[in-house]
Order: sequence, then structure tokens, then C-alpha cells
Amino acid sequence: MDWKANVLTTDAEIAELLRSTKRIAVLGIKPDDHAGQPAYYVPKYMQAAGFEIVPVPVYYPDVTEILGEKVFRRLADIPGEIDMINVFRRSKDVFQHVDAIIERKPRSVWLQLGIRDDYSAERLATAGVKVVQDLCLMVEHRALIGRP
Repeated sequence: MDWKANVLTTDAEIAELLRSTKRIAVLGIKPDDHAGQPAYYVPKYMQAAGFEIVPVPVYYPDVTEILGEKVFRRLADIPGEIDMINVFRRSKDVFQHVDAIIERKPRSVWLQLGIRDDYSAERLATAGVKVVQDLCLMVEHRALIGRP
């Protein structure tokens, strides 16, 4: 299979991905005191839309809970299956998480609006992970599925 088939770009592909997703690990999520930032309010919106959110902050070592959910420090520590890993990291920092993401075997990885790393996307897609780059999960959910 051509890895490019795992890089989703059309509304139909993205809508199908959203419909089949239930559990989202959010890498780079911010805590409640950053409520005005996308790395907080996008996962909060998705939680309100019925998705299970698993917080994986990169910073904030003293935070143990975000959005009422237990914080995990590493993707490897999350029990159970992960449908999607929603990434809030700078484009230049995505590559350092690729091996850990591939080891977790999520069905998909969503790089938020403004985040694009074609090398990492190719590695993930080659490993069988569906990839969306440079789109806002909340905006796409609202447009393709509807508001919670």
C-alpha cells in the first residue's frame, strides 16, 4: 500500500476518521489555567462533543489532572487503545515524538492548525497510521460533524 493513502486531505476522509474516533490522547495539552489557548479549548470542545480525552502534557510537571482526566506523562503509559493522538507541538518538535507514537499504534495522528512535518507524516503513514496535518480538529469537527 502506498503510504500517501494514509495522509488524509479530503472532507470525506476526515469526516470518516472523526466518526470512527472515540478516544483521543492530546500530546501537548495545556492545563485549565491556559483556557484561552487552543491546546486547552480544542480538547475541551472535543470532550464536550463526546470524545474521551487522555491528557499528555509536555510541560507542567505538577499538574495531575486536566479536563477532569488523569494526566499521563508518556504515550507508552496510557492503558488501552488510542484512536487518535492530537498533537499540539511546534512543527520542528513533532519528529521527536514519532517513535513513541508508532510504538503506541494509534489509528491516527492529527497535527493541529499550523503544525506540519512532512517527514514525520511520511514515517507515520508508512507505519500504517492515518495522518492529518495543519488543520484544527475543532474547526473540522464543527464543519463536518456538527457542534456538540
